[in-house]
Amino acid sequence: MRYDTVIIGGGIVGLATALNLLEKRPGIRLLLLEKENSVAAHQTGHNSGVIHSGLYYKPGSLKARNCIDGYHKLLDFCQKYEIQHEICGKIVVATTEEQVPLMQNLYDRGLQNGLTGMEILSPEQLSEIEPHVAGVKGIKVPQTGIINYKQVAEKYAQLIREKGGEIRLGEKVSSVSERQGVSNVVTDKGSYDTTLVINCAGLYSDKVAQLTEKEEIKVRIIPFRGEYYEIKPEKQYLVKHLIYPVPDPNFPFLGVHFTRMIGGGIEAGPNAVLAFKREGYKKTDFNFSELRDTLAWPGFRKVAARYWKTGLGEYYRSFSKSAFTTALQALIPELRKEDLIPGGSGVRAQACDHSGGLLDDFAILENPQAINVCNAPSPAATSSLAIGQTVSELALKRF
Repeated sequence: MRYDTVIIGGGIVGLATALNLLEKRPGIRLLLLEKENSVAAHQTGHNSGVIHSGLYYKPGSLKARNCIDGYHKLLDFCQKYEIQHEICGKIVVATTEEQVPLMQNLYDRGLQNGLTGMEILSPEQLSEIEPHVAGVKGIKVPQTGIINYKQVAEKYAQLIREKGGEIRLGEKVSSVSERQGVSNVVTDKGSYDTTLVINCAGLYSDKVAQLTEKEEIKVRIIPFRGEYYEIKPEKQYLVKHLIYPVPDPNFPFLGVHFTRMIGGGIEAGPNAVLAFKREGYKKTDFNFSELRDTLAWPGFRKVAARYWKTGLGEYYRSFSKSAFTTALQALIPELRKEDLIPGGSGVRAQACDHSGGLLDDFAILENPQAINVCNAPSPAATSSLAIGQTVSELALKRF
């Protein structure tokens, strides 16, 4: 059978795209391919579970528009299908006077993005809300919440099948070729003809994109591992909301923070270190070919030259629990090393261009045979239904 579209990647973005297409075009012949034996096996399944409000993102950017829209779509979806979630709110804390102007800029950006109900907190107000946090000022963001995104993705998959879509698990794409307007997608188990390929392959999105392009694509995925600790149950009273630092505007990561989890418990972290394997969730995970490709990319070498001091600090925290604890104590001084136990980890697919720019916005590359989602890091899970709508609208123009 010839398909109207083949979607590569069974993470939350690929699933949301498939679901949107089936809702907008009932009867469409749709196949989703996932190389693992379950959906949501990588970035989605290792997500910290935060429902992002849209505070951080440049007004008018794809991230900002899709996060705000996706936030409301996600909450409606969860209410409709009774998926557990909680809107618990977030506190962003300026720990020094030097951070206050950056915090104010963040507040102003939130207003531009349409957030309501935010409050600037004095030290006294901060202490009332989070008595164990040290800060000179803060922002209360009521919209932020927590959820299990793997449950969301599994519901998407269920609905895709109910609406006539096909999902094949355990099939890794090896090649994509095109002839007379028809693409042939080859996996380790079969071959599929399609009018359109949609690439939502996450950590391998650049590799899959290259299969659909005649010229070299201008971005590479750089995998960054984030490692977490969890706070022991007897010390979880130290955290009431989600607690974040004021982020460094020159670095695409938010810094170590405290996250309540929907299933109970509190995560502390993450750091951000280069992973030596694209799906390298452990320090010992290593793939020579993938690491060589990362180191050979001129953009990565420029990033390394620019951020080497920051990178060394992140690696030091990776191997030193004391250093990790010290970073967390900037927000909660009472926290002690013995209060932390090892937690999980995730790997972020961060796109990097040839000049060393770490792409901050979502990136979607199109060619006549394919739509390639080449950069969809956080808040992609929150934004999934909005991104899925954006991609599906691009796809429907082809039919």
